[in-house]
Amino acid sequence: MSVSESVHWAGLLQGIVDDLAHERGQGHVATYIPPLANVDPNKLGIALALPSGQVFFAGDAAERFSIQSISKLFTLTLALPLDSEGLWKRVGREPSGSRFNSLVQLESERGIPRNPFINAGALVVTDVILDHLDDAKLSVLDLVRRLSGSNDIAYDLAVAQGEQATGDRNKAMAWFIRSFGNLRNSPDAVLDAYFHHCALSMSCIELAKAGVFLANGGLDAQGRRVMSLQQSKYVNALMLTCGTYDAAGEFAYRVGLAAKSGVGGGILAVLPGRFSVCVWSPGLGPTGNSLLGMKALTLLTERSGSSMF
Repeated sequence: MSVSESVHWAGLLQGIVDDLAHERGQGHVATYIPPLANVDPNKLGIALALPSGQVFFAGDAAERFSIQSISKLFTLTLALPLDSEGLWKRVGREPSGSRFNSLVQLESERGIPRNPFINAGALVVTDVILDHLDDAKLSVLDLVRRLSGSNDIAYDLAVAQGEQATGDRNKAMAWFIRSFGNLRNSPDAVLDAYFHHCALSMSCIELAKAGVFLANGGLDAQGRRVMSLQQSKYVNALMLTCGTYDAAGEFAYRVGLAAKSGVGGGILAVLPGRFSVCVWSPGLGPTGNSLLGMKALTLLTERSGSSMF
């Protein structure tokens, strides 16, 4: 990449942060998980990583936050190569059309979650990991450390405990799936791993670097194979159609990137063949997505002319 291109990306990200400065604090932080209720709503960070390994960032991009449901992307990344055929017999690939923690949909579809990015789907994905690996918590932690190049990434235990204390609906969901025979391991073991996955603490820079393999045909920035080209295509497709809760259509329309969001205010997005980008702003809109994060990514694709469409 030339110096002028590097300056372009760096200036573009800084310009987005500067232009959104007067809108910081919009939305509402997730209060149903106690540790998230105290997060500063004025935070805003953005980082963009290229397959070459170059990273550009602005704002609060180096500050770690609770990635929450963005972790579902990494659990799927770990599980898919372990059981690419069996997983899709247990989890669907369609948008849910219902809330991410709906029990009603699970009953009508006899314990088969609609996709891996809703809570029920992530529980089954975690169960698949436990079918093949001894420690689902350590395995996911090792994966994100390797993908990001940050060996000190850790679980925020206060957040994990908060998830456990307030996760009654997830607990009900796990036992409900079990009643249909679609959870093979102990629901308590699956839930413990799932709550920890949601409690991963990472920065925009780390997440953008961790997502590079999805922009690079399944290869990370060091050229190591994370998953096959076809599997990376599948994951990007699911991010586009199912990754932003009930706003997937709106997100595709306005932003035009494959993405996975979390109620911690982060959004990890990918333009295959070009880049991985992560934005963080804790204030959420009615669909559980970061309000300023969506605006920042909209500005990014508009100003760079980069989108999937």
